[in-house]
Amino acid sequence: MASDTNKPLTLTLTVADINQILEALGKRPYARVFQLIGRIQQQAAAQLSDAEPGAPERGPGDQPPRG
Repeated sequence: MASDTNKPLTLTLTVADINQILEALGKRPYARVFQLIGRIQQQAAAQLSDAEPGAPERGPGDQPPRG
């Protein structure tokens, strides 16, 4: 079965799921995962800001607070 590895997929995950994925990615070499982490953070921030009226919007280079 051939698949297009560049085809976008939509996944439904909880914030806890995403945080667990980001934690696991954080243990990998930075050069291999930084773009993926950035895409996850950008998409999550966009969805969370849509869900929270009055939430500040983040630019592409902004990093969400770590906690």
